[in-house]
Order: sequence, then structure tokens, then C-alpha cells
Amino acid sequence: MGMKGTKTKEKILQEAYLLFAAKGFKAVTMTDICEKTGLSRGGLYRYYSGTQQIFSDIISKEYAIDDRMENKESAVSILEDMLETMRHEIMEKESSLSLAIYEYANMGNEDFFIQVNEKARKRWVGLLNYGMDNGEFNDVDADQIADLILYYYQGLRMWSRVIPFETRQADHYVNVVKQILLDKEQQH
Repeated sequence: MGMKGTKTKEKILQEAYLLFAAKGFKAVTMTDICEKTGLSRGGLYRYYSGTQQIFSDIISKEYAIDDRMENKESAVSILEDMLETMRHEIMEKESSLSLAIYEYANMGNEDFFIQVNEKARKRWVGLLNYGMDNGEFNDVDADQIADLILYYYQGLRMWSRVIPFETRQADHYVNVVKQILLDKEQQH
């Protein structure tokens, strides 16, 4: 796929993300995505066969940290970036895919989410081990802390759809993770 095709695909994913966040999974149609992106039906179908495929691509996107670890970037820096992204996602109710994820999973896509969850767990376990190996993180049980990070975050994302959050809830999340992983002088 050329540069133009890659940009078009990125635009589809960005605009579809907003639609899924606003309407859930079931209510979004390919026509909605065409209208939002300005693509013709044929143009959209050139990239995706349906909303399920688009949603799968959105959910499958990962935080790119493997390259950062290979380049010997600081584990604390990677953690800070990931936590800042998560803080933003917790506070941006309009950008939450929680409802869409729930709907999609209940359509017989549980195996897909098991795979997505396992990739996220492996990514976090990898970062935690990387940080401990470098002496940047406190010694912790990486499996336990990965679960805590993932499920605490997912709970906040889900609840942010139903009750108003102040920034302190997102700050608490970030601070708890830092308290577990970092020495006092590293927490800022």
C-alpha cells in the first residue's frame, strides 16, 4: 500500500474511532463512515469489508513500545508516555470505546478480545521486566502488576461513560502505578 493508501486507511480508522466512541459498535454503519470520511462506498470497501473489520483494526492497534525498548530508551520515559495516554483516555468520555467493545464482544468475538488482552498483558509484562532489569522500576511481580494496570484502567474507562469523573480519578490511577513501580524521587 502506498503513502496515499496508508493515509486514507489512517483517516478511516480515526474517523471510525470517533463514531464507535459516540454511538457504540452496533449503531455504526459503513454509510456513517463514508459520510464522516468523505469516501465513496467503493472507496471505503477498497480498504475494509465491513464495520467489524474496521473495529478489529482499531482495537488491535497497540502502543508502540518494542522499538523504544530496543533503542534502550528509559523505561520511566516509556511508562510516563503510556500513563499520560491512559490518563487522557480516562478523562475523554467521548473517546471511550467501552460501550462499543462490550457490544462487539457480545456478538461472539470473545476470542478476539482474549487475544487483544493477552497482547496488552505481554506488552506490560515486557515493559515491567525491562524497567526492573534496568534498575528503573521497583522489584514487583510483573504478572500481578500488569493485571492491576490493565483492569484498573479498563474499569475507569467503563465507569467514565456512566459517571462524571474529575481529573483526580485519572491522577489517582497514574499515581498508584507510579507508587508501585518508582522510588519516591522518580515520582513527579
